[in-house]
Amino acid sequence: MILAGDIGGTSTRLACFERRASRLAIAAEETFPSRKFKGLEDIVSTFLSERHFKIQKACFGIAGPVKNGRVVTPNLAWTVEASVLAKTANIETVVLINDLEANAYGVDALEPHEFVELNAGDPDAMGNLAVISAGTGLGEAGLYWDAQHHRPFACEGGHCDFAPRTPLEVELLNYLLVKNEHVSVERVLSGPGLLTIYQFLRDTKKGVESPALADEMKEKDPSACISKAALAGTDSLCIKALEMFVTIYGAEAGNLALKVMSTGGVYVGGGIAPKILEKIRGPEFMKAFLGKGRMRPLLESMPVRVIMNENTALLGAALCAAQH
Repeated sequence: MILAGDIGGTSTRLACFERRASRLAIAAEETFPSRKFKGLEDIVSTFLSERHFKIQKACFGIAGPVKNGRVVTPNLAWTVEASVLAKTANIETVVLINDLEANAYGVDALEPHEFVELNAGDPDAMGNLAVISAGTGLGEAGLYWDAQHHRPFACEGGHCDFAPRTPLEVELLNYLLVKNEHVSVERVLSGPGLLTIYQFLRDTKKGVESPALADEMKEKDPSACISKAALAGTDSLCIKALEMFVTIYGAEAGNLALKVMSTGGVYVGGGIAPKILEKIRGPEFMKAFLGKGRMRPLLESMPVRVIMNENTALLGAALCAAQH
């Protein structure tokens, strides 16, 4: 039995996998609110105490840079160590990888129906792959092609500088520089980033905030309120915020595609994209993705797909564990 985890700033998802025929299948799964626990060890202990599985191997995909089996999570007050987890849970082999690396492992195991195509690209596309996922933070990863297999690798591209492309985006950058010494692309391209864009548009008089929406955002997740109103078409300020968010998403996906030289394809993952698929499938995402001057023909040849399977990172972590 394999224990796999997808650990994010908001939620921690754990699952036990067993091999059925030629595939790994989930035998048990549970989601925990990350911030209600002192550390991953507590969550793993809680999960396993309620089940009587013999775990041989475990792998956890964690949002943050993993070095020598240890990670200090940027969006949680946690330090996670593979050796401590192994001892706490009595598991012989425990592997820590970046959460987007876990997504990358999972991509190759998905079926065609688990994607939504944004750009068909070259029908014979081969080569490296890129994965970009906006959620609580912004994750990026790649898979290099060794002529036989795709080999996942992690990166921390979400913490690179936000690169504005239009006068409005330059204004957004200047707005954020007043309060922040460094403005990463994650600061605007994430769940909290959508709220930041909304606040910028509101504060710079690009729209008028609805009192009803302001009250709703005090009681519920503000970014979810913004996207819901934008998709329903009931609030012009929210519509502008989501459109700007989607444009920045497409532009950053194109940046990653060029850096990784992902001629095999680009995959958009994370929790946000499926929820705003209607907007992602609109013209603005791909327009921004392709808007790289002389590199446009190269980007046009790359397939671009949205990952719809919410278990991709869990599956990827399980596959990584199986390889160890």
